[in-house]
Amino acid sequence: MRVKSIFTMILVGLLASPVMAVAEERHVDVAVEWFDATAEALAPHPDPYVTQSRNWAVTWLSAAKAVRTPRCDRPFAEAALASAVHTALRALAPNQAERLDTRLSETLRRLPDGPGTRCGVQVGRAQALKVLADREGDGLDPASMNAPFPTPAPAPGVWQPTPPGFREAKQAGFRNARPFLLDRANQFRPGPPPALDSERYRQDLAEVEAVGALDSKLRTQSQTDTAAFWYQSSVLGFTGALRHALTETGGSLTDRTRLVAAFHVAAVDTEIAVSEAKYTYLYWRPVTAMQAAHPKWTPLHVTPAFPEYPSGHTSYAGSAERILTVLRGPAAAREFQLTSPTAPAVVKTYRAWQELTEDNIDARVWSGIHYRNSDHVGAALGGRIAAHTLAGIDRLFC
Repeated sequence: MRVKSIFTMILVGLLASPVMAVAEERHVDVAVEWFDATAEALAPHPDPYVTQSRNWAVTWLSAAKAVRTPRCDRPFAEAALASAVHTALRALAPNQAERLDTRLSETLRRLPDGPGTRCGVQVGRAQALKVLADREGDGLDPASMNAPFPTPAPAPGVWQPTPPGFREAKQAGFRNARPFLLDRANQFRPGPPPALDSERYRQDLAEVEAVGALDSKLRTQSQTDTAAFWYQSSVLGFTGALRHALTETGGSLTDRTRLVAAFHVAAVDTEIAVSEAKYTYLYWRPVTAMQAAHPKWTPLHVTPAFPEYPSGHTSYAGSAERILTVLRGPAAAREFQLTSPTAPAVVKTYRAWQELTEDNIDARVWSGIHYRNSDHVGAALGGRIAAHTLAGIDRLFC
């Protein structure tokens, strides 16, 4: 009994010892840890719709380049990822510097203080500085993206500022930004929107009139909830889905870092392409079309201040769906739940990535913001650009 008691005491002591505690700490998933650090650092930004995609892409492209450096030991890879993300975020969100420094210290404390860790820190920092320098002046800053755009003369089918604010066009300069992998902004430009005398247009306008109105009697509560849920920015809306894909699937640290980088590189190129198409076609919004005949018609949600065709929200969804499907399969291994700042009481449950795209397509119609055809065209455009991204992404990792 005494021998057994002594053995038990020794075992308990070992389990409680600093050595065992450190070993336990090393099970922290560094990719998820720094994914959360990125979301936390970038969340306070005042313009999440476009600048955030660029910041995510720069940060995780830096990390992907760092972990692909020809060295395979774990301390190096984890230190490289943490250092790359830390360096990029410190430059992109300088007001978060103290918090980021603390996070980096916590990560490095779990790693052995050896040449692998020190080398990883150096490589991560160097790769981040290289990507930051390469993307300098890429036209994705708020001032460049919101360059003035003259309002076109009023005419049927032509975009005009929308109520209630009747604000001038936003994000017109986004189409002139430098993509990551597209050869040019109009490389995948879709064909023109439906003519106003077409059956497609008449059907789409009638649907928006019926289920997209603020006082619609046909829109169900579930549809209203979905519209409100996806009224949030796409970057925020898909962060939870991407995090779920990152946490639940296996694969090397290199592969998982590549997933986040490819996701956001594709998102930026998609957003550039959508802006180019919007400002090429200058298609009018449903609220403008409806109020030409019914001045009191009001959409469920306030219409964004830029042309209608194609849908930016659904293009982001189509891009996300293609990246996640190719790199993680068509569905998550288990259901996951998402929340939204624009619908705090609503919780959405998903499993297949396609379900998020379908909800985005419906939501923009039920919000009274888009025609259904524009939503489908946007989703298809995002999918094509994501496929193009995956075909060339390794060029960015060199």
